[in-house]
Amino acid sequence: MPLPASTHAKGGENPVWVYSFGPGCPTPPLDRNLLGGKGKGEAEMTAMGLPVPPGFIVTTEACVHYKYNRLSFPKGLVEQVEACLVTLEKQMGCNFGDVENPLLISVRSGARVSMPGMMETVLDVGLNDKSVLGLAKKLSNERAAYDSYRRFIAMYSNVVSGVNSAAYEDALKACRKREGVQFDIGLSTNALKELCQEFKHIHNQQTGQEFPQEPRDQLFRAIKGVFHSWDCDKARAYRRFHGFPDDWGTAVVVMAMVFGNRGDDSGTGVGFTRDPATGEHHFYGEYLVNAQGEDVVAGIRTPHPINKMQALITGSNLPSLEETMPEIYQQLEEVGRILEQHYHDMQDVEFTIDNGKLYMLQTRTGKRTGFAAVKIAFDMLREGLIDEREAVKHVDAHQVTQLLTPIFDMRDKVMASGKLATRGLNAGPGAASGAAVFSSEKAVEYQKQGKPCVLMREETSPEDFAGMVAARGILTARGGATSHAAVVARGLGRPCVCGCGDLVFDHAKHEVRIGSNGMVLKEGEPVSIDGTTGQVFFCSLQTKPSEIIQVLIDKTKRPEESELFQQFKTIMDIADKYRRLEVRANADTPQDAAIARSLGAQGIGLVRTEHMFMDKKRLMDVRAMFFSDSEDDRKAAANRLMPYQKEDFLGIFRAMHGLTVTIRLLDPPRHEFLPHTEDEQKALAAHMGTTLERVKQIGESITEANPMLGHRGCRLGIALPYVTEMQTRAIIEAAVEVSKEGSEVLPEIMVPLVATKKELEHQKGLIDKTAQDVFKKMGKEVPYKVGTMIELPRAALQAGQIAEFADFFSFGTNDLTQCTYGISRDDAGQFLPLYVEGVFFESTHSNMQVFDFEPFQTLDQDGVGELMKIARERGRRTNPHLHLGICGEHGGEGRSVKFCHEIGLDYCSCSPFRVPVARLAAAQAAVEGQSKK
Repeated sequence: MPLPASTHAKGGENPVWVYSFGPGCPTPPLDRNLLGGKGKGEAEMTAMGLPVPPGFIVTTEACVHYKYNRLSFPKGLVEQVEACLVTLEKQMGCNFGDVENPLLISVRSGARVSMPGMMETVLDVGLNDKSVLGLAKKLSNERAAYDSYRRFIAMYSNVVSGVNSAAYEDALKACRKREGVQFDIGLSTNALKELCQEFKHIHNQQTGQEFPQEPRDQLFRAIKGVFHSWDCDKARAYRRFHGFPDDWGTAVVVMAMVFGNRGDDSGTGVGFTRDPATGEHHFYGEYLVNAQGEDVVAGIRTPHPINKMQALITGSNLPSLEETMPEIYQQLEEVGRILEQHYHDMQDVEFTIDNGKLYMLQTRTGKRTGFAAVKIAFDMLREGLIDEREAVKHVDAHQVTQLLTPIFDMRDKVMASGKLATRGLNAGPGAASGAAVFSSEKAVEYQKQGKPCVLMREETSPEDFAGMVAARGILTARGGATSHAAVVARGLGRPCVCGCGDLVFDHAKHEVRIGSNGMVLKEGEPVSIDGTTGQVFFCSLQTKPSEIIQVLIDKTKRPEESELFQQFKTIMDIADKYRRLEVRANADTPQDAAIARSLGAQGIGLVRTEHMFMDKKRLMDVRAMFFSDSEDDRKAAANRLMPYQKEDFLGIFRAMHGLTVTIRLLDPPRHEFLPHTEDEQKALAAHMGTTLERVKQIGESITEANPMLGHRGCRLGIALPYVTEMQTRAIIEAAVEVSKEGSEVLPEIMVPLVATKKELEHQKGLIDKTAQDVFKKMGKEVPYKVGTMIELPRAALQAGQIAEFADFFSFGTNDLTQCTYGISRDDAGQFLPLYVEGVFFESTHSNMQVFDFEPFQTLDQDGVGELMKIARERGRRTNPHLHLGICGEHGGEGRSVKFCHEIGLDYCSCSPFRVPVARLAAAQAAVEGQSKK
């Protein structure tokens, strides 16, 4: 695999792989993609005059080169590191490798995005059996020197040599027991000396090699160790979850060591300039006296609160930094204020106090909950720290879903950790608890009895719709992010966990077990699912609706009673002010439409009429319409369905008065309507007045090898024109009737699965004729539009011709992705995770990520997106007034929405509960686009 193009390391005879920072050094290029977030932050804080230990940064490009060139450093890197070491030695007044006056350094990871705890660090590099003596004299603290040495041996052995850290932990525990102390801080100097010898012995036993004593060998192997940690399991898992590609690489930040373990006037800590959980405007953090590096987050000792306010909030009786070192605390607060003023955002900082002096080791934009993100943006706007455009960018669009979904209390989850059964794909955010039910019928039964339940299935189908509506949440053993369960669950606002391959159903025993750990759950017993994390608990956890839902949908709380709602509304109103892209919703019922409108939808971009046919009252006539021998019988069945369709459309039009409603004509594969059991076949035979054998014959005759590419969409409407006529009549009659009530109605009729202009020409002709017949019969006309869903590659390529008969195009990116890749989205779980996770690539001796992301979750801009751009260009060349939108699941995914803005679409449509996500993402796209001009 070739090395990705670089703006800094490529294109010159002497590429720069390493940059120094500190006194007397020019500020490196403040490029996060080059220096990583940590390196950029340290270089920038140094330039601001804040107290930062000097050092140098090995760029992300060096890591990428190493990864894709058989784990070898790029030419010139070693020499540049050596030169930067000389500069660092001059800055610090000591020498790396010197026995009497040793310079010690930390070697830390730093990717372009924050990946807290996912990669590795090695502290105290440069120590050996001789320099530890010099360090003891330099610090006038023999204990601190040997404490640092034992830390270095353990960290280096784990990160560089691959020694399991458990061996060191066991030795440390045994030492504490011998000394009769609870914590490492209580160990004597002699005990630490003995530990150093024991740690080296463990290294020798585990690796077959002596612990390295040469400092430069330690340094370069530590750099390699950090490079390798970019591809460790936890880092890769983190990237998969967040959709970050493998080819970014990590920078390596090398800094002069400062020592928080020198005594009671020293310490280490982490802090946030605001509370990352709630957004409250007070410094938030923890620290430890006489500690180093990772001690605070490692749980070695109970950390102390950073200030008195935090002690009060958490109920801690431990002394705060504000009380024990008030001057240091005031300096830290002032640094936090300066950083917020500079970055215009809440910061996450790491610091060390060395012999009474404060050093800043890191600053980065702090991770926060969705609740905190909205409050921080709201408060900073009110404080004048940011303007409206910055406020829009401060909230991750996907985080707003946290404000809408029921949640579990984190304390309850911790207490229930022993009941954590398995994990799956977090397909629908939110939390749900209830009795486990294994059928839709049982879910409906429980709902009628007022019992909350969670529907558990191997997979769901459209016939499970009633059960999915009845259930509090959905859990499946199979299926991906755009599977039926996931798509419908998001549309319903139901929490959903899909693809739990560990689930093994035993329907005879009415139970499910977990294949990996043997846990068993019987039908009717409690289960809880967290659709935000993918966790599944075999117990009951309590949920509560968000305040936003209470205000907007349930109407159980007044807007003025909810501070959170006021903050949310302010940010969303600003988003609406700046966005260009219209946001609609995918909704199939009047209830869905009302929810969508409450959440800010400007219309309905997709009504899937096939979902309306799954009610048991209608299903028999749907089957008769498809399976009857007689054309007259099929038409009669269609006509019997018409009143049901009209009733649905009446409700939707009334809910969306004055807003566009785009209705897709019938588009399911026919096999979804087949009766599956003999009892269902007998019932259908009786309904149709035929024999069981004939029903079975008809079922066999319409079975398709690949129904997703079979007789569906416009093909169905062309072969059975009375289906299109019936649906059009229901739409137009409902529109006229609601119009007569005094409401403005704006129906759009969308023809699915068009591949040629003649298909659309045929269906449009049928629609127009039917509409005119209705207008004549009812004595009133309403404006309507006819368009098509662009979901086949051929349709995108032939958009110029198809546009002759279309008022609008709506990109159905679920099927467009499926057809472009040649991947069945329902079966992709067999290999897509491997593609995204990566496979070993012999040529580079590294992991190759075949797909950077899951294309059914995030729009493929290079392939599917290119087809969309072609369709846009060719369609508008034919019809300059062609309205363009997207109605696939990507319409509610932030990066995909931004792409839709960039290529000039007019609207996006998504599940009702993703409408705020799309509104915010569309605004961010507009603001970012303005800033680039």
